[in-house]
Amino acid sequence: MIDEHATANWFSKPGDSIRAIMQRRNISAHDLAERLKDGLDAVRSLIDGSRQIDESTASTLSAALGATVKFWLKRQENFDKAVDRAVVQVRESGHEDLLLRIPAPGQKVRGKLSLERRAAEIRKRLVFYNVPDAESWTGRYGRLVGETDYRTSKAFASKEDATLLWLRRGELEADMIQTRAWNSGNLMDRLRDIRRLSMIRHPQLFLPRLRTLCAEAGVALVVVKAPDGCRASGAIRMVDPDKAMLLLSFRYKRDDQFWFTVFHEIGHLVLHKANTFVDDDALPGDPDRENEANEFAAECVIPALRESEFERVTPKRDDIVRFSVSIGVAPGLTVGQMQHRGMLEPDKLNYLKRTWDWRQINPATV
Repeated sequence: MIDEHATANWFSKPGDSIRAIMQRRNISAHDLAERLKDGLDAVRSLIDGSRQIDESTASTLSAALGATVKFWLKRQENFDKAVDRAVVQVRESGHEDLLLRIPAPGQKVRGKLSLERRAAEIRKRLVFYNVPDAESWTGRYGRLVGETDYRTSKAFASKEDATLLWLRRGELEADMIQTRAWNSGNLMDRLRDIRRLSMIRHPQLFLPRLRTLCAEAGVALVVVKAPDGCRASGAIRMVDPDKAMLLLSFRYKRDDQFWFTVFHEIGHLVLHKANTFVDDDALPGDPDRENEANEFAAECVIPALRESEFERVTPKRDDIVRFSVSIGVAPGLTVGQMQHRGMLEPDKLNYLKRTWDWRQINPATV
C-alpha cells in the first residue's frame, strides 16, 4: 500500500531524467558539457536542480539527449510546482525553523527574514538535499555520523555544517559519474593496479586512472575541496543501492596521507559491508572499525609478506627508495609508514614525499 503522506509532496528534479538518459545512452558529463555554454558547471547545476531549464537549454538537451523541447520545459514546470507545494507543506507542518537551521550553500541565514525570503531559503534546502520535507531530510542526513565514515584528523574538530556541505557536494558530483554495479570483489581485484598509481607523480595523470578503476567496481571517486571548518580528508557512502561514493578532499596535499586515505576508505568499503553501510549506527570513531581500516591501509602500503624486510629498512634515502621500488609504491608512502611506526623521526626525509597544490589538483577533479 502506498503511503500517501510520504508521497504527497514528493518531487523529482529534471536532473534525474538527465542522469537516467545519460546512463542509458552512455553519455558522459563531459559529452553533455561540450553542448552547453557553461560546460561542466551547467551540467552540475542542471543535475542538482539549481539551474532552470529555459527554451535555449531545453533545445540543447533535446538535441543532446533526445525528447522534445516541450518535454524538457514541462519537466521543469512540473518540478517547480512540486517544490512550491513542498514549501507550503513545510511551512504548514511547523518544521520551517528546523529546515532553516540546516546548512545550505551561500551565506548563512541571519536575523529576521521576510516571508518571501523564508520560502526561498526553504526551497533552496529542499532542492539542494533533494528531499521533500524535514522528515525525509532527518531520515537521510539526521544520523549522518552513523551513516558515513569520515577520516578526520583527531587534532581538529570538524564542524558538522561544513562537513555536511562537503559530503552533499560529493554526492552531487558522484551523480555525474557513471559506474558499473557495486561489487567488493571487483574492487579487490583492482587493488593492485590502484596501488601502483602511487608511483605516478602528478594528480592530472593518476586521478583519471584511479577514477576509472573505481568505476569498474561500482565506486564513484570524487574529489571536493573541503570548505572552511571541515577537517575531513575522506569519506565513503552508498549513494545508490548499487553505487558507492569514495570522497576525497586532498586535505594534506601529500602523497603519503592521500594514498593512505584512499586505502583506508577502500578498507571500509570491502570490510564493513558497503551494501548496508548507510544503516550502520556506529560512530565514525568506532575503534574496531577504524583499526581494521587502518590495518587494511597499512598492509596496502607494506604487504604482509614484505613486513620483516620493511622492519630492516634503515632511515636512509637510498635504502628507502630501493625498498619502495621493490614493493611498487612511491617512497613517500614508505616514509610515512616508517614515521608512524617510530622507525624515522617525523621531521626526517619528508622531501621524499610528493606534495601538490590546488592548481595541480583542480584540473584532475572534473
